[in-house]
Parts: sequence; C-alpha cells; structure tokens
Amino acid sequence: MKIAEIEYTPNPNAVKFILNEALTPFGITAEFHSEAEAESVPLAKKIFAIENVISLYYTDKWLTVTQNGESDWNELLREIAGPIRESSIEDAALTGYTPAGGGAPIEFEGQGLDDERMPHIRDIIEYEIMPFLQSDGGGLQIKALVANQLFIRYEGACGTCPASSSGTLMAIENLIQMEVDPEIECIAI
Repeated sequence: MKIAEIEYTPNPNAVKFILNEALTPFGITAEFHSEAEAESVPLAKKIFAIENVISLYYTDKWLTVTQNGESDWNELLREIAGPIRESSIEDAALTGYTPAGGGAPIEFEGQGLDDERMPHIRDIIEYEIMPFLQSDGGGLQIKALVANQLFIRYEGACGTCPASSSGTLMAIENLIQMEVDPEIECIAI
C-alpha cells in the first residue's frame, strides 16, 4: 500500500496516515485496542507489534495510530510506515474481525435509537460533525439516547484526545440543542 500523506491530529498522541487505497468499504470502521483484537488482521497485528502503540482506527482510505506518549513521533512514524508500505490490501482486510466495542460496556446501549429525534441527530452527526472528526483522524458512534441524554463513544484520535471530552463535546451538544432539542445533553462514554 502507498501512503499518500501523513497528518498530525489535534491529539498529540495520534497521527493519521492517508492511503491511496481503501482499507474498508465506505462508512465501515474498525478500531483495535490490543494486539489480541488485531489478531485476525495482519496489518493491524504488525502495527500493534510496534512498541508504545495503544490503538489503531481505520476507515475507508486512512488509518489513525495512537501511541502512549512515550515515543518520539519522528522515529515512530518510520516504524509504522514500514508495515503499511509492505502490506497488501488483503493484509488490511477485516476478514475475521469482530468489533470489541471498546470502552466500558453500558447496559442501555442501543436504547432510544428509535426515538423520533434520532434521524435528525444522525444527519447532524453524519453531515456536520463527522467530516471534522474524520479530518482529525477520528469519529464517533451514537450508543444510546436515554430520555434527553445522548451517549456517544469517540473513536480513533478522538478517543484519547483531551479536546474531545470538553470543547468538541460541548460543540456537538450545542449544535444538537440548537437544531434538534434544547434539552439534549451529550455524554461521552
């Protein structure tokens, strides 16, 4: 695979690798938090074998690698670029991959997703929020809408970025409150 570009993200511990080939079908994401989760995907397994890598997120034509903050990016970028360049698209295929869900489980996951407000919330997330998150190497999943609490889980670079839990979350909440319901509160899990 060829790397088209490498971008730093607002998260100082995450870097986004933009590729010339699609890793996944459009709209499909994969997130790995351990070498065990990456076992069935050769490219992910190779990247996890690199010291200090703590997560890997990929979708469409890019992947984001997050480290624990103990490596110098100049050196780590070369170590990560090697397996990417040496891998085929088949090495990145999600054959056998089972999403682990990441983060703490919530017993009400999926609740409220049939709420009449959800189509509008999904449109706002997809068209107004996701492009910004994806440009920074991340994304989010809607997990539940319980009463007026919208539970989301950040992915990729956003999952460990300090700005996600404050500024970004507040911006998402403000947008949803203005366009859908002023009573909705966004909670990152």
